[in-house]
Amino acid sequence: MTRKPLCILISMLIFLSVALSACDTSPREVCIVLDTGGENDKSFNEYSLKGAREAAAEMGLDFAHVVSSSPNEYGTNIENFVEEGCDMIITVGFLMGDATAEAARENPDVTFAIIDAAYFPGAGCSVDASDCYTEEGGLGNVTSLMFAEDEVGYLAGTLAACMSETGTIGSVAAVEIPPVVRFVTGYQNGAKAFDPDIETLNVYIPDFNDPADGKQAGETQIYNGADVIFGVGGNTGNAALLAAHEAGVMAIGVDVDQYNTFPDVAPSLLTSAMKNMDVAAGNAVRAYAKGELLPGILMSNMANDGIGLAPFHDLDDQVPDACKTAVNIAASGLKRRVVDTGYTP
Repeated sequence: MTRKPLCILISMLIFLSVALSACDTSPREVCIVLDTGGENDKSFNEYSLKGAREAAAEMGLDFAHVVSSSPNEYGTNIENFVEEGCDMIITVGFLMGDATAEAARENPDVTFAIIDAAYFPGAGCSVDASDCYTEEGGLGNVTSLMFAEDEVGYLAGTLAACMSETGTIGSVAAVEIPPVVRFVTGYQNGAKAFDPDIETLNVYIPDFNDPADGKQAGETQIYNGADVIFGVGGNTGNAALLAAHEAGVMAIGVDVDQYNTFPDVAPSLLTSAMKNMDVAAGNAVRAYAKGELLPGILMSNMANDGIGLAPFHDLDDQVPDACKTAVNIAASGLKRRVVDTGYTP
């Protein structure tokens, strides 16, 4: 073979190698950072993990997860995944917002998705990450998976007020952050829309994993007349549900259908205010794998069936038709945007 054809062959091989490398854009690994409640919290972490893991397997992606032992580990856990070469990193919960913003700003080639923190797409954000939450600022490599908690909370409140015999209902909430506040606000306003005279009790406990205080708060509200308890916030809220069950009053779960995930209280569960986190996380992974995941906010609400009340299960026969109708009317109004939950950001 002469020198010229040999050079041409080598050039073609080099070109082909570069072209194949450029075309090989398939994602390699999806990683998820969980909050402190653990991977079996029967709530937020567990279902986000489930949805992401199943979608990764379906799309042929490698997958890894880590549980944060404390809020101080958020940034470290995210950075460890960056260093390990994770192509997409999902962070679970509003409290990881600033750590996620910092990592996303410093690693523009990594795709991030965060559950319950609203970032807008844009060129970047400042050192303190405060303008990542505005349309003017934002992060072009972050997708926010958001839920209209005030809407499903409104339905739960409508049902609670209709079912209450004492005229008092309660909610035991964890950390006072926007998603939790939306749940509580919707719950209280939905109840008052049904019955303006209803008394609504609430307490915020600054920890998602404080069952002792959660149970005590539930017991206190029951002592003060509440006959329906809405538990809003991880293991803290779950303990309030247990207090309701032990006292023989009705309970309302949160985030997932807790009839299936918290069997200890299932006989007392009226319903659960569900956020389909497994669906949201799974769909984000699938969209990423297909190259279709866009930055900005993906909102799950009543209009797109991304949220809703769980079935009444064991208590179905005890829910009067009038209460079922009231919930259906409220749901229709929310879908048509003619019902105001009263939540103001």
